Amino acid sequence: MSNSNIAVAIDGPAASGKSTVAKTLAKRLGLIMVNTGAMYRAVAWATIQHGVDPADSAAVINLLDRVDFTCGVENNLSTVLVDGVDLGDALRQDAVNSRVSKVAAISEVRELLVSMQRDYLELGSVVMEGRDIGSVVFPNTPFKMYIDASEEVRRKRRAAEGIIDDPTARDKEDSKRKSSPLVIAEGAVVIDSSEMDVEQVVQAALTVLRERGASEELLAKAN
Repeated sequence: MSNSNIAVAIDGPAASGKSTVAKTLAKRLGLIMVNTGAMYRAVAWATIQHGVDPADSAAVINLLDRVDFTCGVENNLSTVLVDGVDLGDALRQDAVNSRVSKVAAISEVRELLVSMQRDYLELGSVVMEGRDIGSVVFPNTPFKMYIDASEEVRRKRRAAEGIIDDPTARDKEDSKRKSSPLVIAEGAVVIDSSEMDVEQVVQAALTVLRERGASEELLAKAN
C-alpha cells in the first residue's frame, strides 16, 4: 500500500453476511466502506441495457470503452455511476444477478475494476468487501477476513432479501474462474457467521484487527 491508509479486506461467498458486517464495521471505525460487488453489478447491468451477451467476452470488453463507469464516495460509502447515473436498487435485480459471475470472469473487466478499487486507498482507509480483496486487490494488507456461513443459512438470507438465485451455484462458478477466483486469501482469518448475529461478527472482526496490529486510536472509535 502506497500511503499510511489501511485496507481491511473482507471476502466471502454470497449471503455470508460480509456486506452487512463490512458496512457496520466501517461505520463504527469511521472508514470508507467499499462494496466491490456493486461495481461488477454495474457492468452486468450495462450489458443488459446495451443488449450484450455477458458470455461474449469480446463484446463485453468493447462495452467497457463505450460506457463510463465512475466510482466515488458519498457519506463514507462507495458509489458507482453508469454514464453518470446512480442505479440504486436496479443493481439488485434478478436479471443482473444472473449475469454477474459471467462478466466477473472476464480478465479485462477485473483489471479495470481492481484498479478502481485500489484507487480508493488514496481517499482514505477502507473496509472493502468482495471475493478477491485479500487475494488480489490488497494481498499485502495484514487485515484479511473471510466471512463464511453454511449453505442453508446463506440460502435463507438470500431469500429474505427477495433474491431467488442459488448462491451455491454462483459460488461454484466464481471459484472455478481462471481470473481471481473466490478463495480464502493467504493469511485470512475465517469467521463462520452461521450462528452469529451481526454484532458478534463485527466484534470478531475487531479482534482480528487488534491482533493484527491496528492502531489503538482506530480501535477506540469502535467503543
